[in-house]
Amino acid sequence: MSVITTGVVETPISTAALEPDVLTDTCGAVVSFSGVIRDHDGGRGVQRLLYEAHPLAVDQIAEVAADIASRHPEVRLSVVHRVGELEIGDVALAAVVASAHRRDSFLACSELIDEVKARVAIWKHQHFTDGSDEWVGALE
Repeated sequence: MSVITTGVVETPISTAALEPDVLTDTCGAVVSFSGVIRDHDGGRGVQRLLYEAHPLAVDQIAEVAADIASRHPEVRLSVVHRVGELEIGDVALAAVVASAHRRDSFLACSELIDEVKARVAIWKHQHFTDGSDEWVGALE
């Protein structure tokens, strides 16, 4: 099976935790992506974020991973999104894609992240340093 792990969790995540199960002796390339909470957005300072997920988000992220794996049968992959309150520097989205060759891993990882952002019902509530806040939908 080329999809190893998918999930929407409330606990800290990292590519380092996902990589050992994705990488095998047949893999010559591993590409990872960490979506990290930054301290700004649109020219405003960000203090913290709250991610919320629709109950179907767990199934949606699994479907996205399966779709990417079917388009790129040469890869092995894992992808997990974190929800709840996150601080600056926390990882909100972690993905690892491995294959025999780097091109396959890079292409699949890029598509995986784009598809998760486009198809998984997870929203972020940004709290800015000026005291204002806004909701941003991951489904754009």
